[in-house]
Amino acid sequence: MEQYMSALMGLAGVAIGSLTSFATTWLTQSSQLKDRRREAEIARREKLFTDFITEATRLYGDALSHQKDDVSDLVLLYALAAQMRLVASDRVIATAEAAMERIIESYLAPNRSLHEIRDLAGSGAMDFLLDFGRACRVELSTGRSRP
Repeated sequence: MEQYMSALMGLAGVAIGSLTSFATTWLTQSSQLKDRRREAEIARREKLFTDFITEATRLYGDALSHQKDDVSDLVLLYALAAQMRLVASDRVIATAEAAMERIIESYLAPNRSLHEIRDLAGSGAMDFLLDFGRACRVELSTGRSRP
């Protein structure tokens, strides 16, 4: 009887050890998968924010020297903003909308000369994406998106 009891205790020890090893491996892999998903989501948002900055900057530069009533050039910018509405915080979206409004106002304003653009740049008035960049940096550093 003692032999059976020893054998059963040995098997129980092996089962508990195996179960513990399995649980540890599963938890580790689950945690790593969650970290990879979070990193991929942050990278996706970072690319979206970068694409918005690139397009907004291009349009703002164009707006300073061209007056338009045609909205076709703004389509990509609006598409990027719509994508941000799916994943970004309200603060990021609000600052993106403010930047878009600034671009539209610039298109509606009289054309600027190169000297006027230089003066705008020197005064800091051309840094219309400052608040957007700050909001994006906060969101990316915290890893959070929607509030």
